[in-house]
Amino acid sequence: MRVFLISTCLVILAACTGKPALEDATLSDRKLDLETFFDGRTTAQGQFQDIFGTVRRRFDVTIDGTWDGKTLRLVEDFIYEDGATEQRIWTLTKTGPDSWEGTAPGVEGVAKGIEKGDTFNWRYSIDLPVPAADGSVETIPVIFDDWMWLLSDDTLLNRAYVKRFGLDIGDVVIFFQKES
Repeated sequence: MRVFLISTCLVILAACTGKPALEDATLSDRKLDLETFFDGRTTAQGQFQDIFGTVRRRFDVTIDGTWDGKTLRLVEDFIYEDGATEQRIWTLTKTGPDSWEGTAPGVEGVAKGIEKGDTFNWRYSIDLPVPAADGSVETIPVIFDDWMWLLSDDTLLNRAYVKRFGLDIGDVVIFFQKES
């Protein structure tokens, strides 16, 4: 019973941690334009960490992006540290000067995002493929609250807060590097 109470308290505390907001003060005068940053090839490294601080999975990803003036298509090829691979293809549509909508296989409905200064916030529900103990792959429904910050013309930091059943289960940190 004691372990259950301690675990419950930790989950509740993790759910109360502060998260970014579009109203936060900007720390630079940079302007993030997704269509400019992701047009062409981008590489990235990242990891998923659970709410207890344990790194559960690391990955490299190569992204090939094409911008046609209204739609940004991103072909993401993931290679996980355990050798597993995954491809996700996003189709993002610019719906206003700073607003975006997007779809990808596994995403429920439409993802919605807003650019503000050097920041982009992107929210969506997805059936995320996860390796099972027996070596098979299962999917679990999760919600991503994805935040990106343009650190320089060719570097983007991404932190995504991940929830399941309304509770924080961890976060993903990714560094994107734009190739010349």
